[in-house]
Amino acid sequence: MREKPAELSPEEFRALGHDLVDRIAEFLRGLRERPVAPDTTPAQIRSLIGGGGNGVPERGEDPQAILRNAAELMFDHSTFNGHPRFFGYITSSASPIGALADLLAASVNSNVGAWQLSPVATEVERQSVRWVAELIGFPGDSGGIMVSGGNMANMVCLMAAIRKKAGWNMRQSGAAGAPAKRLMLYASVEVHTWLQKGADLCGLGLDSVRAVAVDESRAMRIDDLRRQIEADRQAGLEPAFVVGTAGTVSTGAVDPLPEIARLCAEEGLWFHVDGAYGAPAAMLPDAPAALRAIGLADSVAVDPHKWLYAPIEAGCSLVRDPKALHDAFSFHPTYYQFDGSAEDPPTNFYEWGPQNTRGFRALKVWATIRQVGREGYRRMIGDDIALSRAMFDEAAKHPEIEALTQSLSIATFRFVPADLGEDRGDARASEYLNQLNTELLARLQQAGHVYLSNAVLDGVFALRACIVNFRTEHEDVVRVIEESARVGAELDRELRVRF
Repeated sequence: MREKPAELSPEEFRALGHDLVDRIAEFLRGLRERPVAPDTTPAQIRSLIGGGGNGVPERGEDPQAILRNAAELMFDHSTFNGHPRFFGYITSSASPIGALADLLAASVNSNVGAWQLSPVATEVERQSVRWVAELIGFPGDSGGIMVSGGNMANMVCLMAAIRKKAGWNMRQSGAAGAPAKRLMLYASVEVHTWLQKGADLCGLGLDSVRAVAVDESRAMRIDDLRRQIEADRQAGLEPAFVVGTAGTVSTGAVDPLPEIARLCAEEGLWFHVDGAYGAPAAMLPDAPAALRAIGLADSVAVDPHKWLYAPIEAGCSLVRDPKALHDAFSFHPTYYQFDGSAEDPPTNFYEWGPQNTRGFRALKVWATIRQVGREGYRRMIGDDIALSRAMFDEAAKHPEIEALTQSLSIATFRFVPADLGEDRGDARASEYLNQLNTELLARLQQAGHVYLSNAVLDGVFALRACIVNFRTEHEDVVRVIEESARVGAELDRELRVRF
């Protein structure tokens, strides 16, 4: 008989699973009472997991002891993006059904690279992609694929676009293949850094990226976009790809997508929407008008693990022309025989994206959409936006908090001591306020009562709160402003002595 150290009997698996699920349920029950983030250091964490140079264990350990130790480590030493007072980044509270779906997906362990290897998983992914498209107002018959997150979702669309827009065989000759002109990419100065990564990885280089100016709402200026496109054409360059952002990272600003769509149609450019964060808000009855133009794009990136509340990882690339997506990634090695029937051809996702072996990311998205439904999403997303506006209003009412911006579900503000209120524009006072708020952010994160991140707005260091969390209540919004003011005042007394 062969020894199987990795195997568990059905009885053992059942007992371990019940014990772990009970622990997770109790963790979720008490999540609100826990610190949002641990006050710890890398060295302390390494010591807890025996990371001080210990090698691979020679002998295996008891599975129950391993899982209980892992649960204790995770529950006591993690930053909880599902905590009701986590506002740091655009990472949502994950649906519990999505977590259970991940367990199911990992247990079957489908390879969603080819239909023959994953029949039901492939069809569930196809349906999930179509549902995501329909929720945001994009054509349901577009091409699409689930990927790891926003960076990859945007890059997959970029790869499809540049192969479509290049006037030469880029696959054969590369990005600099003769008689190539340099393909140019355009986005506002507020664009997420995925575009720089994408230009780098695709071999276009950072010189191919044009930064377009923004207006007072921090949305792209169409006049500057048009000017830069015209200048590049006159210089012999090849304008190709324009990014409209549906919810910028810093402030949640939405670019003027209808105007960008018209300009791209006039100029023959690929119009891409980075909707990783904001695209789901398009389903709201009172959605910003600009979001209605998502359906005009050639491609869209969406992150279900953001505002569709799926567990990490879950990104989605949508391309209006399925052939453009397929042409960018399809190869047919001799060792793959997955063609199937000509009458009912299968979808083989290894031909639609950069991965061959692919996990079943779609199941958690599919399960969450089925549980929540369109109406449920409208309620939760609408509540997130309303709570963000309430936070902005609380900031505006406080005598020592300066409310700065609010868009979608992102609010920014900063602590301003009362005696600096009139002098905040003075160079020395501005420097002090930036230092004060920088240290205030660090202290708030360390204390673990609330978790914020930052934005820098025209040289002003701001505290930034993004709400994509179905566990957040009004009391949590009020707590953010109270904590920011209380800790800010304590810190101000300390720093004035040194400044």
